[in-house]
Amino acid sequence: MRRDMSFFDEQQSGRIVSRVTSDTDEFANVVTLTLNLASQVLLVVFVAGFLFYRNWKLALIALAMAPVIMAVALAFRKIARSTSTGAQRAMANVNKTIQETMRGISVAKNFRQEAQVYREFDDVNRQAYDVTLRQGYIYSGIFPILLIVSGFGTVAILYFGGRLVVDGSMSAGDWYLFLQVIALFWLPLTSIASFWSQFQQGLSASERVFALIDAAPRVVQIADDELVDFQGEIEFRHVDFAYVEGQPVLQDFSLHIRLGEMVALVGHTGAGKSTLGKLIARFYEFQGGEILLDGKDIRTFDLQSLRRQIGMVPQTPFLFSGTVADNIRYPRQDATDAEVNEAAQRIGGGDWLDVLENGLETQAGEQGRALSMGQRQLVALARLLIQRPRVVVLDEATASVDPLTETQIQEGLDTVLDDRTSIAIAHRLVTVRHADRIVVLDHGRIVEQGTHDALMRSGGQYSELYNTYFRHQSPDYRPPEVDSMAEPAPVPLRARPADFTV
Repeated sequence: MRRDMSFFDEQQSGRIVSRVTSDTDEFANVVTLTLNLASQVLLVVFVAGFLFYRNWKLALIALAMAPVIMAVALAFRKIARSTSTGAQRAMANVNKTIQETMRGISVAKNFRQEAQVYREFDDVNRQAYDVTLRQGYIYSGIFPILLIVSGFGTVAILYFGGRLVVDGSMSAGDWYLFLQVIALFWLPLTSIASFWSQFQQGLSASERVFALIDAAPRVVQIADDELVDFQGEIEFRHVDFAYVEGQPVLQDFSLHIRLGEMVALVGHTGAGKSTLGKLIARFYEFQGGEILLDGKDIRTFDLQSLRRQIGMVPQTPFLFSGTVADNIRYPRQDATDAEVNEAAQRIGGGDWLDVLENGLETQAGEQGRALSMGQRQLVALARLLIQRPRVVVLDEATASVDPLTETQIQEGLDTVLDDRTSIAIAHRLVTVRHADRIVVLDHGRIVEQGTHDALMRSGGQYSELYNTYFRHQSPDYRPPEVDSMAEPAPVPLRARPADFTV
């Protein structure tokens, strides 16, 4: 939960799940092994004392075998450690493949790639099987080898003890008792030695678990001031940012967003539009410059209080399993049913609730799949009203819905954006027209800014973008008429089929 977004960009979710589940379970086994080890050590000490009490010469022979047993166990150390690490990585790949397949199953079925999905999983699963099988051979082999070594010790005690009986230095009864007790000595001693290889599995798992826990966050706050009485003024000053070192997204970027202003960001894919909202929410650490909120460095605020003031409306909203009411209440768990209902009624006049089978108690399903895309967006807007942020980052919420739902969402946006500072990543003409200012980005730099009419008169890059992406969305737009009586243009020779005869 403390990791920033860059961590989740670099780590595959299936592998994280594997560390949280499988690896922590292996680490838990280390605790059990430690308790068992303590009891076995105690047993070895008591039995060794008894052996010395009965016959110190034979006891020395038994103790002489202890280093040999430990040496054999330690010989397994390196191979057991590497095999355990490989097995855990293989299982992480299996978990990753399963999770990715489940999330993309509709795409696989749409393109009829079930066989390919199966083959990919089969390859990963066979690798995991081979590594786990090799691990089983190693762990299964250590006990027989240790028992063979301890058997040589028993033979030595049998021989030298028999000599002592023949010489009269030891009674036959003591000799027999010694042989019976020595079995109690080998068992815990071999168990202690074999524990080491099992410890390797737990220790390699613990390394992966603690690597997950101890990963240093890249987003670092220099203070933890509470963000109170925030008005909503935002300023970027000479900001430099790159997701990957050496591939800059923003370079010497400066932008001042006034209190209550709605700024629409337009530009080609990769221009840096979405990045600005992520930087304001402190999902990522910028490498240079400053970002100021009400004139104060964004790095001086407590992240919890900061993010309470930043509301984000993604193009594809994510809903959790549970009811619609649960998802609306998500930002404020203490919100009452009346507050949840009021927030839902304020979005699109509340008409969208009538379509839901059980109203606010309708189950959203996994990732909100029980609802349409438009209904998910309406829930996300109601969730934003419950949050009551001062700044809203809007990644075009109406880009993938039908006209009726778009109207409801637009009404909801009007309610959400009222008296708030907002940054809109614009894909639709209605968003551009509503904006107080349009900022045109190109490769992380501002190339134009102003109102729609002013930018259209200037005939710059915005005018080109408008004619390419936005113009056809206007209700006044009419496609150019084609003269049906005009003679068709001749087909160039290079475009004619190979069998075209002239």
